[in-house]
Amino acid sequence: MTTATPTVGVGAQATEPTTRGARVRKRLNSRTATIVSIVIAMLWTIPTFGLFISSIRPENEIKTTGWWTFFTNPQITLENYQEVLFSRGSSGQLASYFINSLAITIPSVLFPLAFASLAAYALAWMNFKGRDWVYIGIFALQIVPLQMALVPLLRFFSAGVTVAGVQIMPAWDLVDEQKFAQVWFAHTCFALPFAVFLLHNFISQLPGDLMEAARVDGATHPKIFRTIVLPLIMPALAAFGIFQFLWVWNDLLVALIFAGGGDETAPMTVRLAELAGTRGNEWQRLTAGAFVSIVVPLIVFLSLQRFFVRGLLAGSVKG
Repeated sequence: MTTATPTVGVGAQATEPTTRGARVRKRLNSRTATIVSIVIAMLWTIPTFGLFISSIRPENEIKTTGWWTFFTNPQITLENYQEVLFSRGSSGQLASYFINSLAITIPSVLFPLAFASLAAYALAWMNFKGRDWVYIGIFALQIVPLQMALVPLLRFFSAGVTVAGVQIMPAWDLVDEQKFAQVWFAHTCFALPFAVFLLHNFISQLPGDLMEAARVDGATHPKIFRTIVLPLIMPALAAFGIFQFLWVWNDLLVALIFAGGGDETAPMTVRLAELAGTRGNEWQRLTAGAFVSIVVPLIVFLSLQRFFVRGLLAGSVKG
């Protein structure tokens, strides 16, 4: 009798969480939960749908009636897109700024991914003195506001680095398209702390037996990273890539400060801020320009969605 009591208690404690989890899964898979999810998705989609409808309506209709009146009096035109993409002057030429945004965003995503994945692997699976303090320092950098680093970083680009009257690094002195390098450097610096933290948590959870088996077979750290770690952390890389892409693509402050507002280097967000006109009443430009700006992030998210979902599933299921 004395030995049966703890056995029953352990069994009850072990089955209770399983029962609760089963109840939660059953409720989330119910018809009510499905209906609620559909309603929430529709509510999130309505503003985007209204933006698209407004972007293909004539200027007079946009300024006088709401987008929902389109269904009673449908009038479609592509002049808004023609104006913002290709027309010269203050009302358009968004296409060149679109190219600038791609030139800024793609390297600003690839550089943090490359550096952070290497650093995360080193901090997770390579033993060296001060490793824990390095990780703590990187983690602490996440709390530094971006705005606090703008002035020191701008001074670093314009004046270089001088220590005790000795110039360690000269000023960059970049012009025109060369200023893209400053934006890449800034976005990479701002993204690395969170990227290293995220990827380190993912890499450190990889099976230790797998790493030991690779070392026994004679694999070096570069080969382990290239052949074992990289394929396994693709979901984490995709998740961070989506976040970083959206952040850089929608950024205005960093690009405006380090790239300037000229036609050669300014991203699309700078041009969108000018499309409203001096009185802020050019709504037909804003709707078309805004919808053009969200097309690429949507494509990126939908193309990487399977990796993103796979990462969520990998983090929720063990064994």
